Amino acid sequence: MQTTTETGRLVLLLAQTPLAAVVANTFLSKFPNAVILREAPEPKSDVLKRRRRLIGLPGALSQAAAGVLVRAGGRGHQRRIDEICRVHDFDPSWESVEARGADVRDVSTVNSPACQTELEALRPDCVIVYGTRLLKPSLLTSVTAPFINYHAGLTPMYRGQHPGYWAMTRADAENAGVTVHLVDRGIDTGAVIAQARVPLNARRDSLATFQWVQMAYGLPLLVAAADAALSGRLSTRQQPSSAPSVNYLPPTLGAYVRNGWRTGVW
Repeated sequence: MQTTTETGRLVLLLAQTPLAAVVANTFLSKFPNAVILREAPEPKSDVLKRRRRLIGLPGALSQAAAGVLVRAGGRGHQRRIDEICRVHDFDPSWESVEARGADVRDVSTVNSPACQTELEALRPDCVIVYGTRLLKPSLLTSVTAPFINYHAGLTPMYRGQHPGYWAMTRADAENAGVTVHLVDRGIDTGAVIAQARVPLNARRDSLATFQWVQMAYGLPLLVAAADAALSGRLSTRQQPSSAPSVNYLPPTLGAYVRNGWRTGVW
């Protein structure tokens, strides 16, 4: 890939997942001096506690059960993910990131004092965010750089988690897409930098693979946004206040099974 000319310091705040590794490898091929602050996976017990606060213990346990059912298709899902990676030249390996000699600094969470100290010392001109926990206001105000997030859904209609899946289950495939936006104090409510609709196909893909397809459309927009921010060309537009706006959560087991039987979207 052609390397983008760097005019400022770029920091990536990334989860420690294969999709985040795709983001890391793609960015490093274009911005080789980018620094990565990599967040450790959230303990499952913490995930359960957080979801319990949101929807109660029965709902949280039902969401966990749905996750188990989704993962039951592991080999089939992995074959499809491997195919998507081949077609789009994705590298989902953190070993590849390390082989590039990248500056990767591990943090317990992006909201930890250690992460904030690292970020302040780096004095970035642009911060790219993918897959991490929600950023606290103290982190967002710790540096003057814009925080730019990639979201696998069209905002404001589809905010939150698994937005492509929810668009498909609602027979709203024309509004399945991706958004690159500034991070503010809300959940996927920041000013929009770029959006694209994504043609998802429930016969080939599912909850486990929709985001891999979406990444092929969203990642070029994210790279372009970083380049614009570093060169002082970043422009945004506010999300329309009159449009429907829903913050989606992972499906419960009952919702997942009902949606699958009713719509064929699994």
